[in-house]
Amino acid sequence: MVLLIWGNLSSAQKPPSEATTGIEGIVIISPTRPGPSRVGSEKARAPLPDAVFTIANKNNGAVTSFTTGTDGRFRVLLQSGHYVVSLAEHRFPRPCGPFEVEVASGKMTPVEWHCDTGMR
Repeated sequence: MVLLIWGNLSSAQKPPSEATTGIEGIVIISPTRPGPSRVGSEKARAPLPDAVFTIANKNNGAVTSFTTGTDGRFRVLLQSGHYVVSLAEHRFPRPCGPFEVEVASGKMTPVEWHCDTGMR
């Protein structure tokens, strides 16, 4: 029992780890089909699957890239700092991003980014 208490105290005193620093979230596209749609309709939006994004910062230029999952979600470990995230491919007639994000040390920064498909 003493070891269990000691384990809890020691884990509470650990400094934030860079391994838990980065961004995580989802990329949403809309509209998903041409023609009129009701405002707020869930069918008018969908996750963006299998999309490649690049991550850059002012000091180092391109830092890394990631691909969204089939559900449009992603998780990327980064050092703390300011980043610009851009869709690396031209899927839509309108730009998807760039998106700016500030990453704080010791936490995953949640994001939800929206891209316009250009369908009308």
